[in-house]
Formats: sequence, structure tokens, C-alpha cells
Amino acid sequence: MVELETRELEYFIALAEELHFGRAAVRLSIAQPALSKAIRRVETRLGVPLFIRSSRHVELTSAGKALQEHGRHALNAVSAAVRHAQHAGDTRAPLRLVLKGGGDAGLLSGLLAEYANQSDARQVDILFSGPADRTDFLLSGRADVGLLYAPFDNLDGLAHETLHTEDRVAVVPAGHRLAGRASVRMSDLEGEMLPRWQGVSGSDGTDPEITSVVQMLQLVAVGRMIGMLPRSLVEPVPAGLVCVPVADAPPSRLVLAWAEQDRRPLVASFVAAALGPLRDRT
Repeated sequence: MVELETRELEYFIALAEELHFGRAAVRLSIAQPALSKAIRRVETRLGVPLFIRSSRHVELTSAGKALQEHGRHALNAVSAAVRHAQHAGDTRAPLRLVLKGGGDAGLLSGLLAEYANQSDARQVDILFSGPADRTDFLLSGRADVGLLYAPFDNLDGLAHETLHTEDRVAVVPAGHRLAGRASVRMSDLEGEMLPRWQGVSGSDGTDPEITSVVQMLQLVAVGRMIGMLPRSLVEPVPAGLVCVPVADAPPSRLVLAWAEQDRRPLVASFVAAALGPLRDRT
């Protein structure tokens, strides 16, 4: 069986993401020749080329793309195992909850209060993520539980429960052509400038890149773009902006998520506390 060392896999993933030997070497804090030698060693061991190289261009082969996808999962699994082992050995370690700023639909205080009533409740550390990396926080073990938005966030490899469902709204300047509508459809947004979230694929790269809802709302206010968000992320609606329901957009779900294989009592206790009020209402 072909075996790769964790360090070799880290080198490969860095280069696969950067597609530039110099940038990847800086990121890894190693010399560029050492990185080149390590990548050649991995390719020799696997018996397949992972990159197409030229003097100006580095590109993944189909084998490289496959290793990138599965290799990232493998590194996350190793990282999570280490962090969970360290965490389990400290009975006073806090529970780590990841979310994006403002991305709790107003539920965070209630969730923390419910959990505080558990007999085994611990301190909760709140971690704030970037636009699209909450899944990585959970799969790598950097966080124990998280608040994610479906269908926006990737839920592969995660167990999850829906806490809140809401509609999505188009956010436009008050003087926009759609501002007076009771609702719109996705087709009404065609031709409009929409943002590209940093770290999220699916755009041609020409749309303005944003990293936060605050940044989006500022650009909408000055007429640079329009936005589409779960309603709770735009409440209260800033002055000068209007929110119009998008009738045919899939609803947004705020979910409590954790790694699928994570069976620790620490996580189970928080999940039970969070779901208790929902089950009481059914």
C-alpha cells in the first residue's frame, strides 16, 4: 500500500491551493527547492503526475484534483483527532462554538442560556469565522459545534439539526427599480451586479469580492451591487436600503452542526440543550 506522510500531504495541499511554488513555499516556511523535491517524491511514490508545470503556470492534473479533495479530508481528520484527544484530556476545556458575525438569527443568547442549565455545562468560547470556513472549523476540530446556513454552507461530513427557517430577500438601494415591489423572482435579478463571497466557488471572478455582510451592505448603499441574504442578516434594515422577498429562492435554514463522527458527551450535551425548546413546541 502506498503511504504518504502527513507533512508531504500538507505540502501537496498548499501547492494545490496556491498553484505557485513560491507562494506555497512561503506559506509553508520552507525553501522552494525543498518543496519541489517533496512534490516530485510524492508523484514518484504514487506513480502519477499531480501537477502540470511550465515556467509560468502550475495546474492540477485529474489525479491531483482527486488527491486534493480526499487529502484535505484526511488532514482534517488527523487534525480533529489530535484536537479532540487534547480536549478530552482537559475536563475544564471550554466548548467552542463557531459562527459568522451576526449569523445567529437572534438565537445565540437563548442557546447559551439553555446550555447553561445543563448539569455538565462548560464555558462556551465563541469563535468568529470567515465567509465560508465554518465547515473547516468543525472538520478540523478547531470548533466543536457551529451555526451554519444551508444551502450556503457545505454540510458534507457534518451532522446537523435545523434551528430556524426563513425566507431570503434581495437587498437594494431605496431608489432601485425593484425597491417598490412586494416580491421578486430570481429572474428579476438577472443582469444585476451580485457579490462574490471570498472563498466560495461558482463565480466567473468578475463580480466584486466581499468578506462580510457589513461590507455588502455598504456597497449596496452606494449602488455598486445588490445582495441576497437570509432576512435575519439584514435586520434591522439599514437606512437607505430596502429588502424585497425573493419568492422562488430556496428558504435559508440556520443549522446547528458538528462533525458527523463526533460522539463526545460535550457535543451531545450542547445539541440536546439547543434542540430542547424546539421539541417542546412540537
